[in-house]
Amino acid sequence: MADEPEPGGESTLTVLLAGGVNLAIAIMKAIAGMITGSGAMLSEAAHSVADTITELLLLTALRRSERPADRKHPFGYGKERYFWALLAAVSIFASGAMFSFYEGFSTVFGEPVEQSSPIVGYLVLALAFAMESVSWLQAIRQVRREAKQENRSMAEYLRLIDDPAPKTVLFEDSAALVGILLAFAGIGLHQLTGSAFWDGLASILIGVLLAMVAYLLGRTNRGLLIGRQADPALVRRIRNALAAAPEIEVVVDLQTMLMGTDQVLVCTRADFDDSLSAADLERVCVRLASELRERFHDVTEVFVEPVPRTDPELRAAVLERYGDIAQRWNSERADS
Repeated sequence: MADEPEPGGESTLTVLLAGGVNLAIAIMKAIAGMITGSGAMLSEAAHSVADTITELLLLTALRRSERPADRKHPFGYGKERYFWALLAAVSIFASGAMFSFYEGFSTVFGEPVEQSSPIVGYLVLALAFAMESVSWLQAIRQVRREAKQENRSMAEYLRLIDDPAPKTVLFEDSAALVGILLAFAGIGLHQLTGSAFWDGLASILIGVLLAMVAYLLGRTNRGLLIGRQADPALVRRIRNALAAAPEIEVVVDLQTMLMGTDQVLVCTRADFDDSLSAADLERVCVRLASELRERFHDVTEVFVEPVPRTDPELRAAVLERYGDIAQRWNSERADS
């Protein structure tokens, strides 16, 4: 991964841009909703309010996660970014989806609502679409550039990303653009048919859209908080680097965990050459840890444990965790 001029710099820009855009749009939609009496427009206003809250939470995540390690948190605060991003996903559902469902069902099953000044709704939605597109393009540019740096498709990059900020902004901005089109259709069909049903249906569909986005983002951050393995490609490169060390006969076990954005913990158990003395073994372990941190910039902590490859309990634990892949590791080493 290429070095960036400032940690989290582009993510901060993406979040700030999205937050400013969403706040302005929320105010416009709320005013237009009161003028037109459109439930779909009010749902979109709630949508933009939820997005604005999300950006504030993401900014909190970016700032707090960059604090250095201390006595109480010796591995740093990197995972705090995932906690605040999870709260952002909850915010999208609680303040956006739930209000949209309320407005939608109230419009469909409540007293008929007279539509007024639909042209105001059209103008505000058109302006909101243009403004949201600016934020969406910034998120797309960041994700596309970072995916290209890692030689991945955008879909694969988003699946493996360890920074929730650009993914959250991209998903919520994409949902915002779709939501604007739904609100536009709801207002238009209400005007054409004279039935508020279409306005209410648009609100319900906006609620469904927001609930789906909240679920996808929540699932991503849940996995990161629990402790997800590092990028499989990085894990393979680390294993190959360890296996290539002349002092190591077999890499018995290799565990990695994301400790934050661009922060990877590496724990490895290896069977070393039995001819090494205790002092030699200590120096090798220190050297291997240093080499891994220098070669792989995302690796921040390394623990190396010498073990015998024949230990039955350890072998059983590795096979249970990795299955046949552990056997392939050993066979590859034996054939080399």
